[in-house]
Amino acid sequence: MRYNDEARMTNDKTSSNTQMTNVRSGPFLLSFRRRHSFVIRHSSFVIWFAFATLPIFGQPAPSAQQILASVRMIEARQQIDLQGQLRENDLVIPFRLIQNGPLIRYSFTNPDEVLQLRLGQNSSRLDLVSDTGTEKFAGGKLNQKIRGTSLTYEDLAFKFLYWQTARVLGEENVRTRNCWKLQLRAPSRESQYSNVLLWIDKASGALMRMEGYDWNAQIVKRFEVVSAQKIDNRWFLKQMRIEELQPGTNHAQSRTYLEIKK
Repeated sequence: MRYNDEARMTNDKTSSNTQMTNVRSGPFLLSFRRRHSFVIRHSSFVIWFAFATLPIFGQPAPSAQQILASVRMIEARQQIDLQGQLRENDLVIPFRLIQNGPLIRYSFTNPDEVLQLRLGQNSSRLDLVSDTGTEKFAGGKLNQKIRGTSLTYEDLAFKFLYWQTARVLGEENVRTRNCWKLQLRAPSRESQYSNVLLWIDKASGALMRMEGYDWNAQIVKRFEVVSAQKIDNRWFLKQMRIEELQPGTNHAQSRTYLEIKK
Protein backbone atom coordinates (compact mmCIF):
# COMPACT_ATOMS: atom_id res chain seq x y z
CA MET A 1 0.00 0.00 0.00
CA ARG A 2 1.20 3.46 -0.78
CA TYR A 3 0.91 6.42 1.58
CA ASN A 4 -0.47 9.42 -0.26
CA ASP A 5 -1.26 11.95 2.43
CA GLU A 6 -2.02 12.41 6.10
CA ALA A 7 -4.05 14.76 8.27
CA ARG A 8 -3.63 15.62 11.91
CA MET A 9 -6.67 16.46 14.04
CA THR A 10 -5.91 19.72 15.85
CA ASN A 11 -7.74 22.27 17.95
CA ASP A 12 -6.84 25.04 15.56
CA LYS A 13 -10.06 26.14 13.87
CA THR A 14 -8.69 26.77 10.39
CA SER A 15 -6.55 23.64 10.33
CA SER A 16 -9.28 21.46 11.75
CA ASN A 17 -11.94 22.66 9.35
CA THR A 18 -9.67 22.10 6.37
CA GLN A 19 -8.69 18.62 7.50
CA MET A 20 -12.21 17.57 8.31
CA THR A 21 -13.40 18.79 4.93
CA ASN A 22 -10.68 16.77 3.18
CA VAL A 23 -11.28 13.69 5.32
CA ARG A 24 -15.05 14.09 5.16
CA SER A 25 -15.18 13.91 8.97
CA GLY A 26 -13.78 10.80 10.07
CA PRO A 27 -13.56 7.09 15.61
CA PHE A 28 -10.56 5.21 14.94
CA LEU A 29 -9.80 3.11 11.82
CA LEU A 30 -10.95 5.12 8.81
CA SER A 31 -11.89 4.03 5.31
CA PHE A 32 -13.54 6.68 3.19
CA ARG A 33 -15.45 5.67 0.10
CA ARG A 34 -18.04 8.26 -0.88
CA ARG A 35 -17.73 11.95 -1.10
CA HIS A 36 -20.19 13.58 1.27
CA SER A 37 -21.24 11.33 4.16
CA PHE A 38 -20.48 8.00 5.78
CA VAL A 39 -21.55 4.99 7.75
CA ILE A 40 -19.35 4.37 10.78
CA ARG A 41 -18.13 0.83 10.71
CA HIS A 42 -16.41 -0.57 13.74
CA SER A 43 -13.74 -3.21 13.38
CA SER A 44 -13.58 -3.85 17.11
CA PHE A 45 -11.54 -1.43 19.11
CA VAL A 46 -9.90 -0.12 15.99
CA ILE A 47 -13.09 1.40 14.68
CA TRP A 48 -13.16 1.55 10.92
CA PHE A 49 -15.23 4.09 9.07
CA ALA A 50 -16.64 3.74 5.59
CA PHE A 51 -18.55 6.53 3.90
CA ALA A 52 -22.10 5.93 2.81
CA THR A 53 -25.40 7.73 3.07
CA LEU A 54 -26.60 8.64 6.55
CA PRO A 55 -29.55 10.98 6.10
CA ILE A 56 -30.28 10.92 9.84
CA PHE A 57 -27.36 13.26 10.50
CA GLY A 58 -28.85 15.92 8.27
CA GLN A 59 -32.11 15.93 10.26
CA PRO A 60 -32.76 17.75 13.55
CA ALA A 61 -32.93 16.05 16.94
CA PRO A 62 -32.76 12.31 16.18
CA SER A 63 -33.13 9.95 19.13
CA ALA A 64 -30.09 8.32 20.70
CA GLN A 65 -31.10 4.92 19.35
CA GLN A 66 -31.49 6.32 15.85
CA ILE A 67 -27.98 7.75 16.04
CA LEU A 68 -26.52 4.52 17.42
CA ALA A 69 -28.34 2.43 14.81
CA SER A 70 -26.68 4.54 12.13
CA VAL A 71 -23.30 4.24 13.84
CA ARG A 72 -23.64 0.42 13.96
CA MET A 73 -24.54 0.11 10.32
CA ILE A 74 -22.31 -2.38 8.53
CA GLU A 75 -21.78 -3.29 4.90
CA ALA A 76 -20.00 -6.56 5.59
CA ARG A 77 -18.13 -6.71 2.28
CA GLN A 78 -14.88 -4.90 3.02
CA GLN A 79 -11.48 -6.52 2.94
CA ILE A 80 -8.71 -5.08 5.15
CA ASP A 81 -5.16 -6.27 5.78
CA LEU A 82 -3.12 -3.75 7.78
CA GLN A 83 -0.19 -3.68 10.17
CA GLY A 84 -0.38 -1.68 13.38
CA GLN A 85 0.99 -1.36 16.86
CA LEU A 86 0.07 -0.46 20.41
CA ARG A 87 2.67 1.86 21.93
CA GLU A 88 2.99 2.95 25.53
CA ASN A 89 6.29 4.61 26.51
CA ASP A 90 9.01 2.09 25.53
CA LEU A 91 6.54 -0.76 25.13
CA VAL A 92 5.68 -1.49 21.48
CA ILE A 93 3.26 -4.30 20.60
CA PRO A 94 2.86 -5.03 16.88
CA PHE A 95 -0.32 -6.59 15.56
CA ARG A 96 -1.95 -7.47 12.26
CA LEU A 97 -5.54 -6.49 11.50
CA ILE A 98 -7.53 -8.45 8.92
CA GLN A 99 -11.19 -7.88 8.11
CA ASN A 100 -13.19 -10.28 5.99
CA GLY A 101 -16.73 -8.98 5.94
CA PRO A 102 -18.22 -9.00 9.45
CA LEU A 103 -15.22 -10.89 10.88
CA ILE A 104 -12.24 -8.92 12.16
CA ARG A 105 -9.07 -10.58 13.43
CA TYR A 106 -6.26 -9.15 15.52
CA SER A 107 -3.10 -11.23 15.51
CA PHE A 108 -0.40 -10.67 18.14
CA THR A 109 2.93 -12.42 18.56
CA ASN A 110 5.34 -13.12 21.45
CA PRO A 111 3.25 -14.91 22.63
CA ASP A 112 0.87 -15.72 19.80
CA GLU A 113 -2.70 -14.58 20.34
CA VAL A 114 -5.49 -14.25 17.77
CA LEU A 115 -8.70 -12.44 18.63
CA GLN A 116 -11.74 -12.47 16.37
CA LEU A 117 -14.59 -10.00 16.57
CA ARG A 118 -17.88 -10.89 14.93
CA LEU A 119 -20.04 -7.86 14.24
CA GLY A 120 -23.77 -8.49 14.42
CA GLN A 121 -26.88 -6.39 14.09
CA ASN A 122 -27.72 -6.57 17.80
CA SER A 123 -24.44 -7.44 19.48
CA SER A 124 -20.75 -8.11 18.97
CA ARG A 125 -18.88 -11.26 20.00
CA LEU A 126 -15.20 -11.53 20.83
CA ASP A 127 -13.61 -14.96 20.36
CA LEU A 128 -10.21 -16.45 21.04
CA VAL A 129 -8.87 -18.33 18.02
CA SER A 130 -6.64 -21.39 18.41
CA ASP A 131 -5.49 -24.32 16.30
CA THR A 132 -8.54 -26.27 17.46
CA GLY A 133 -11.08 -23.59 16.53
CA THR A 134 -12.69 -20.58 18.18
CA GLU A 135 -14.15 -20.16 21.64
CA LYS A 136 -15.96 -17.22 23.19
CA PHE A 137 -13.65 -14.94 25.12
CA ALA A 138 -14.33 -15.43 28.84
CA GLY A 139 -16.51 -12.62 30.19
CA GLY A 140 -14.49 -12.51 33.38
CA LYS A 141 -11.37 -11.61 31.40
CA LEU A 142 -12.85 -8.78 29.34
CA ASN A 143 -11.63 -6.15 31.80
CA GLN A 144 -8.04 -7.36 31.60
CA LYS A 145 -5.53 -5.06 29.93
CA ILE A 146 -4.05 -6.12 26.62
CA ARG A 147 -0.36 -6.77 27.17
CA GLY A 148 0.05 -4.17 29.87
CA THR A 149 -1.44 -1.25 27.88
CA SER A 150 -4.39 1.00 28.70
CA LEU A 151 -6.54 -0.98 26.27
CA THR A 152 -8.78 -3.76 27.61
CA TYR A 153 -10.42 -6.65 25.80
CA GLU A 154 -13.80 -5.06 26.48
CA ASP A 155 -12.57 -1.91 24.72
CA LEU A 156 -11.59 -4.07 21.76
CA ALA A 157 -15.14 -5.43 21.49
CA PHE A 158 -16.89 -2.02 21.62
CA LYS A 159 -19.96 -3.56 23.19
CA PHE A 160 -21.20 -0.20 24.47
CA LEU A 161 -22.39 0.67 20.96
CA TYR A 162 -25.14 -1.92 21.50
CA TRP A 163 -26.34 -0.70 24.91
CA GLN A 164 -30.09 -0.03 24.84
CA THR A 165 -30.29 2.64 27.53
CA ALA A 166 -29.10 5.80 25.81
CA ARG A 167 -30.08 9.43 25.55
CA VAL A 168 -29.00 12.59 23.76
CA LEU A 169 -27.59 15.08 26.26
CA GLY A 170 -27.43 17.92 23.76
CA GLU A 171 -24.99 19.48 21.36
CA GLU A 172 -21.32 20.29 21.93
CA ASN A 173 -18.35 21.23 19.80
CA VAL A 174 -15.32 18.95 19.61
CA ARG A 175 -12.34 20.28 17.63
CA THR A 176 -14.65 22.85 16.02
CA ARG A 177 -17.12 20.15 14.93
CA ASN A 178 -20.77 20.41 16.05
CA CYS A 179 -21.59 17.09 17.71
CA TRP A 180 -24.44 15.22 19.30
CA LYS A 181 -23.41 14.28 22.84
CA LEU A 182 -24.81 10.90 23.92
CA GLN A 183 -24.85 9.07 27.23
CA LEU A 184 -25.04 5.27 27.20
CA ARG A 185 -25.71 3.27 30.38
CA ALA A 186 -24.41 -0.25 30.93
CA PRO A 187 -27.08 -2.97 31.18
CA SER A 188 -25.22 -4.73 34.01
CA ARG A 189 -22.12 -4.61 36.17
CA GLU A 190 -20.36 -7.02 33.82
CA SER A 191 -18.87 -3.95 32.13
CA GLN A 192 -15.99 -1.98 33.59
CA TYR A 193 -17.99 1.13 32.69
CA SER A 194 -21.23 2.24 34.31
CA ASN A 195 -21.82 4.67 31.47
CA VAL A 196 -20.10 6.03 28.39
CA LEU A 197 -20.23 9.45 26.75
CA LEU A 198 -19.94 9.72 22.98
CA TRP A 199 -19.49 12.80 20.81
CA ILE A 200 -20.78 12.16 17.28
CA ASP A 201 -20.34 14.67 14.47
CA LYS A 202 -23.81 15.89 13.44
CA ALA A 203 -22.83 16.53 9.85
CA SER A 204 -21.21 13.19 9.12
CA GLY A 205 -21.76 10.72 11.94
CA ALA A 206 -18.08 10.55 12.91
CA LEU A 207 -17.33 9.44 16.46
CA MET A 208 -15.06 12.23 17.66
CA ARG A 209 -14.49 11.25 21.30
CA MET A 210 -15.43 8.62 23.88
CA GLU A 211 -15.23 8.80 27.68
CA GLY A 212 -15.80 5.86 30.04
CA TYR A 213 -16.98 6.20 33.66
CA ASP A 214 -16.58 3.66 36.46
CA TRP A 215 -19.31 2.48 38.85
CA ASN A 216 -18.61 5.42 41.14
CA ALA A 217 -19.52 7.69 38.21
CA GLN A 218 -15.91 8.88 37.87
CA ILE A 219 -14.18 9.25 34.52
CA VAL A 220 -11.50 6.60 34.02
CA LYS A 221 -10.83 6.34 30.25
CA ARG A 222 -10.77 8.60 27.21
CA PHE A 223 -10.27 7.75 23.52
CA GLU A 224 -9.60 10.34 20.84
CA VAL A 225 -8.36 10.33 17.26
CA VAL A 226 -5.11 12.25 16.80
CA SER A 227 -4.43 11.86 13.09
CA ALA A 228 -5.47 10.07 9.89
CA GLN A 229 -3.61 9.01 6.76
CA LYS A 230 -4.47 8.36 3.13
CA ILE A 231 -3.51 4.97 1.74
CA ASP A 232 -4.33 4.15 -1.88
CA ASN A 233 -6.93 6.92 -2.01
CA ARG A 234 -8.70 5.80 1.19
CA TRP A 235 -8.44 7.39 4.63
CA PHE A 236 -7.37 5.31 7.59
CA LEU A 237 -6.49 5.92 11.17
CA LYS A 238 -2.88 6.90 11.70
CA GLN A 239 -2.85 7.45 15.45
CA MET A 240 -5.39 7.24 18.26
CA ARG A 241 -4.71 8.20 21.88
CA ILE A 242 -6.11 6.10 24.73
CA GLU A 243 -5.78 7.70 28.15
CA GLU A 244 -6.29 5.88 31.43
CA LEU A 245 -7.26 8.59 33.89
CA GLN A 246 -6.95 8.89 37.62
CA PRO A 247 -10.58 8.32 38.64
CA GLY A 248 -12.58 11.53 38.73
CA THR A 249 -9.81 13.71 37.29
CA ASN A 250 -8.30 14.64 33.95
CA HIS A 251 -4.89 13.42 35.09
CA ALA A 252 -3.62 10.69 32.75
CA GLN A 253 -2.05 7.78 34.63
CA SER A 254 -1.02 6.22 31.33
CA ARG A 255 -1.29 6.86 27.61
CA THR A 256 -1.39 4.21 24.94
CA TYR A 257 -1.24 5.06 21.24
CA LEU A 258 -2.86 2.82 18.68
CA GLU A 259 -1.05 3.35 15.39
CA ILE A 260 -1.71 1.98 11.93
CA LYS A 261 1.42 1.70 9.82
CA LYS A 262 0.20 0.33 6.50
